[in-house]
Amino acid sequence: MLGYHGFKYFVGFRGLGSRLDLDLEMIYALIEAIRLSEKIKPSQDAKRRAFKKYGLIGSQRDPLLTAIFYGVMKRLGILDRVIEDIVDTNPYIIDPWLRSALRLLVEITHFRDPSRKTIKLLGKPVASFISNKTHPYNSIYYYRVYERIVNNEYRFKPVSIDDELMLKYMVPSWYAKKIIDLLGEDEAYRLFKAFNEIPLISIRVNTLKTNVERVVEELRKEGKKPIRSKVVDTVLKFRGPYNFEKSKLWRNGYIIVQEEASAYASILLDPKPGMTIVDLAAAPGGKTEHIGELMKNKGIIYAFDISSLRIKRMRELLRRTGIDIVEIFERDAREAPEILGYGIADRVLLDAPCSSDGTLARNPDLRWRLREERVFDLQELQKELLEAGWKLLRESGRLLYCTCSLLKEENEDVIKWFLEKYRDAELIPLNKPYDPGFLPGTMRVWPHKHNTIGFFYALIVKRSG
Repeated sequence: MLGYHGFKYFVGFRGLGSRLDLDLEMIYALIEAIRLSEKIKPSQDAKRRAFKKYGLIGSQRDPLLTAIFYGVMKRLGILDRVIEDIVDTNPYIIDPWLRSALRLLVEITHFRDPSRKTIKLLGKPVASFISNKTHPYNSIYYYRVYERIVNNEYRFKPVSIDDELMLKYMVPSWYAKKIIDLLGEDEAYRLFKAFNEIPLISIRVNTLKTNVERVVEELRKEGKKPIRSKVVDTVLKFRGPYNFEKSKLWRNGYIIVQEEASAYASILLDPKPGMTIVDLAAAPGGKTEHIGELMKNKGIIYAFDISSLRIKRMRELLRRTGIDIVEIFERDAREAPEILGYGIADRVLLDAPCSSDGTLARNPDLRWRLREERVFDLQELQKELLEAGWKLLRESGRLLYCTCSLLKEENEDVIKWFLEKYRDAELIPLNKPYDPGFLPGTMRVWPHKHNTIGFFYALIVKRSG
């Protein structure tokens, strides 16, 4: 075993007792969930769909299977590195059903403590399952890999510093290096540890329809123990799982799924009833809806997004919560000044498209989709959106730039560039309730310090004259 802060990379088969004990239905559901996670984002939606198909949602087996599924998502890059080492082929060029089954096989045999029964079920029954889903050749291929692992013919060993960083922190090595450079190794380890812990479910109460006390009472009736946020008093957190589709609170629009750090962005923007607000990159609409609440559903919000699927979710959210002052544009937000006119907005919110690495605890598979070269593409887009937002803003108006990224390139570097270019832009200093950013006047949220997603805020006022 590797002594990397408790992370282990191999469990042999000798001397196994009755430990992780799965049946075929559970194994099939996991393979389908892993397969769907490549097509459906976020991955928890893929999990719910697969588990629902097998009647496992809310069952006694659900928590165990959920833990295994998220283990796969957290270690996806490591699992693929192991698979590539075994088959000497990039896992992404093999059949997706075969790839999903191999990922589960490696997860259970290398990172879990399976019973002999579970190991046996991972053999021929899974090979037959693959054969039914795809070409029989893939089932033969799978079984050969299975036999190599079961017979202890293969043992993964890190061969580079990059391998060791990946195993130690369960993130891509380039990202580990960046965060270590930013925070130092000890602090970075605490952050990476927080990424790998199961977060509490976070909801915000819709004050236009109910109040926090009533929601707390209802959640307690459902067996939950909600904790009230000390930063956003309408945010409640509780331990999952929770079936939102069956929740009357959710279906009736009394609660919105939203993180504390995300909810605080709308409060920082400080929208007032009767104002004109522009929300750039708005869908799926959590902040848009919150702004509407803070405006008492009076005024106008122009919401831009380019994703029809996310806009569909936003429309449903607004309908459910009763916000009817939003005009939605399925357009690139960089076109907003030409569509709406210059200097028309009292407030502009730019929750910019970003790498979203601050959400890795919520979206464990996202870490393996992070690409260093993509960060600089995003930075250019962020700058262009900021300039569009600035054109929309009237004198003395405020623009809030925020991301759920922890990388300076997407945060302080963007704001520094903007302030140097636009001399009528001035930061409104932020220093609480979270931590100061690396640029004075900006603010950061850290998952390991604040028990919410990572976030960055810069609040800018347009000076008159």
